[in-house]
Amino acid sequence: MTGLGAVFRPQLAPERLRAIARLADESGLEELWLWEDCFREGGISTAAAALAWTERVRVGVGLLPVPLRNVALTAMEAASLYRMFPGRAVLGVGHGVQDWMGQVGARAESPVTLLREHLLALRALLRGERVTTSGRYVKLDDVALDWPPQGPVEVLAGATGPRSLQLAGEAADGTVLTASTSPEGVRRARQLIDEGRASGGRSGDSHTVVVYLLAATGPDAATRLRAEFVAEGRDQVPDLGVAGDARAVANAVQRLADAGADTVILQPTGDEPDPEGFVRFTAEEVRPLVP
Repeated sequence: MTGLGAVFRPQLAPERLRAIARLADESGLEELWLWEDCFREGGISTAAAALAWTERVRVGVGLLPVPLRNVALTAMEAASLYRMFPGRAVLGVGHGVQDWMGQVGARAESPVTLLREHLLALRALLRGERVTTSGRYVKLDDVALDWPPQGPVEVLAGATGPRSLQLAGEAADGTVLTASTSPEGVRRARQLIDEGRASGGRSGDSHTVVVYLLAATGPDAATRLRAEFVAEGRDQVPDLGVAGDARAVANAVQRLADAGADTVILQPTGDEPDPEGFVRFTAEEVRPLVP
C-alpha cells in the first residue's frame, strides 16, 4: 500500500501545530511532515511536540539541514525521539539551501561531501557504534551514544541532483524528493538511487522513497496552484502538482506510486485557507481512493 501524508507548512505559526497534529491523529492520517525552513520553526522541537500530543500518527521531518548542526547533536536528538516514540519518528537530513546556509555562516564549499560524512557518521552512531572519524567536515573522537535507538531505524536524505541521489542510495536508508519531481523524475531518481545502492554494496537493503506532491482542492484550487508556481518563479507543467477533488488528487498520487514512490506527502499551497480541512481531506477523502 502506498503511504500517504500531509505537510504542516512552516508558514503557519508554531502554535497552530497542536490542533493540526491532534486532528491528524484523530482523522487517521498516516504521516504528518514538518519542515525546518530557515528561519521559521525548528524541526526537532516541533516533531517532539507533535509526537507528544498524539498517539499513532507518524511524524516526519524533511529536512534537517546538516550544516546547522554537529552530527553528534543530530544523533542525540534523533535517538531520543526514536526511543520515546518508537516507530513514529521519521527523520530526513539534507545539505540545506545554500543561500540560507550562507546567511548563518554555515555554507559548505562541498555540500555533497558534508552530507556524505554526516550520513555515514549519523547512521553509525544510531547503530550504537563508537565512532572516530576525521573528515573534511565531520570530526569525531571516540564518540558513542549512551542511549542509541533500541532497534534499526531509517535515516532519510533529501536529494535532487544526480550526485546527491546516488549518495542517498549509497549512504541513506531512504530518499525525500521535492514537490518539483514529476513521475518521470521519480523514475529517474530511482535509477540513480539504485546506482548508488549498487556502488555502496547495498542493493539488498530496502530503500524508501518519499515524494512531496503540491496539491490544492476547493473552488479556487487551480488558481492557488498556479499562484504557487508563479511565486516560486517557475512555470506550471503537466504532472507537477494537482488541483481538484479527491479523485484527481488520488490519481496524481497513484502516478507517483507507479513511478516508484513508496510514500506521497501532500503539500498544501502556501496560502491554503483551511489547513485543518486539508488534513481531513487527505485522511478521509483521498486515502480511501489510494490503494
